[in-house]
Amino acid sequence: MAPTSEQPLTEQLWRSAAPVYDSILAHPFLGKLTDGTLPRESFRHFVVQDSHYLRDYSRALALCAAKAPTDDEVRTFAEDAVGAIAAEQEMHRGFMDDLGPVRPDDAEVLPTTQAYTSYLLATAYSGSYAEAVAAVLPCYWIYARVGAELLTRSSPDPLYTRWIAAYGDEAFQSVVRRVLTLTDRLGTGLSTAERDRAVRCFTTTARYEWMFWDAAWRQERWPV
Repeated sequence: MAPTSEQPLTEQLWRSAAPVYDSILAHPFLGKLTDGTLPRESFRHFVVQDSHYLRDYSRALALCAAKAPTDDEVRTFAEDAVGAIAAEQEMHRGFMDDLGPVRPDDAEVLPTTQAYTSYLLATAYSGSYAEAVAAVLPCYWIYARVGAELLTRSSPDPLYTRWIAAYGDEAFQSVVRRVLTLTDRLGTGLSTAERDRAVRCFTTTARYEWMFWDAAWRQERWPV
């Protein structure tokens, strides 16, 4: 059935990326994280690159706030750009205490991170408000879904258990529910063409989420 304005936008978005999410859950990075055998260097790669990613993600959220049509939406994205990102960066610093001192190569932004953030910022700068929201949404929503799922599996490794708990935590889940509600309100005013563009943005960044975990699993470096 063709999408209609009565269909919740979040339902349409999630359906478009459901196979990507299934691939994320099946990825060995998460499988090894939950059974406790994920190499520390793969996890370190993830934490370091995620810290780089978050700087540009916070800028993308700020752009969503700048484009938002209502005070409530401005407040939502501005608060997340400042508060949620700062909290996550603090969590990363805690992980680095366990993973060892900062190294010179930690400063390097690697290919998948560069590609993801470049697409994210280009969409947030040049796209519509709906496209910007759709592009930032997978980072909220997929992490919330992954966190909730991995809470049911846990991990024998205390470090990985801390990571799982951060995203499965009700405080984070509540932030995500707020953004999903906002997204459905936004969807009621979109044309079919506008929804289609939002779906493309959402699916693209959902794919980048898979690529981000895969890059950490492979301990990706620049090839030349």
